[in-house]
Amino acid sequence: MYGGFWYHIRHAFDHKDNGLYKIIAINLLAFLVLMVLRVFLTIGGAEEVYRSIVSFFMMPASITRFLMQPWTLISYMFLHEGFLHIIFNLLFLYWFGLLVQEYLGSRKLVNLYFLGGIAGGLLYMVLYNIAPYFSDKVDAALMLGASAGVYAIVVAAATLRPDTQFHLLLIGPVKIKYIAIFYVLIAFANSAGSNAGGELAHLGGAALGYFYILQLNKGIDMGRPIQAIGQFFEKLFTSKPKVKVTYRRGPDSGKGTSTKSRPNKTSGGSSSTQEEIDRILDKIAEKGYDNLSKEEKRKLFDFSNKDV
Repeated sequence: MYGGFWYHIRHAFDHKDNGLYKIIAINLLAFLVLMVLRVFLTIGGAEEVYRSIVSFFMMPASITRFLMQPWTLISYMFLHEGFLHIIFNLLFLYWFGLLVQEYLGSRKLVNLYFLGGIAGGLLYMVLYNIAPYFSDKVDAALMLGASAGVYAIVVAAATLRPDTQFHLLLIGPVKIKYIAIFYVLIAFANSAGSNAGGELAHLGGAALGYFYILQLNKGIDMGRPIQAIGQFFEKLFTSKPKVKVTYRRGPDSGKGTSTKSRPNKTSGGSSSTQEEIDRILDKIAEKGYDNLSKEEKRKLFDFSNKDV
């Protein structure tokens, strides 16, 4: 799991404990697929086919239509059509997501993204159906984009560590609580504009992010259902790391006992002993993989790929 940003993206689904990169990778893949479809279908005179495909995955404001397409509450938050749209969303997701993942772990980051997207989508649908301003637009309104989930992560990070500073170009160090406040104020100011529905979804995601951290501080994890679903699919599509263990006979081998052998050390002397690996595996069993240190994860990863 060690390397630069693009290494993590390329290997997002090869490792655990990297929910941030999985989310980014899915968004990028969906964007590329839609871009290719749009170009080929538009040039081929089938633009309406493209619009039909995209609308099949976009979040509708109409309750009747949503009941026929309930999956859109999840699928919409991974779709983008414009370059600037996806670039800004993923930049904010990456910057603030790293901080959330560092302090809360990968699973809670994923919880925040999905819960923020769901909260934003539901608020969008509810307000379109009760606010007079949207009464003549509700039947045709559709929404896409990761912004609600991103807002949840931005506000959660600012609530969790408000005085952490980001160094902004031409401005210098700024506390992230002020970045989050500015981010939310922009959404609020534009909530009566041309993208009113989308901005309202942003506010729903932001409120979820704030409330999630408050509840977490009380010992309540609102994301447990999301986490349970994620673990179910992980078990279906991933296999456990294979740690190779060999044995050699000890001096008392005739009495039916054996001792574990140590793996061969490399020239740099960086290989882990069997005892260290056993200790790491015991820690996983007791506290979970997310609670390992970076050094422990490295040792486990190196050991699982070593011929012993």
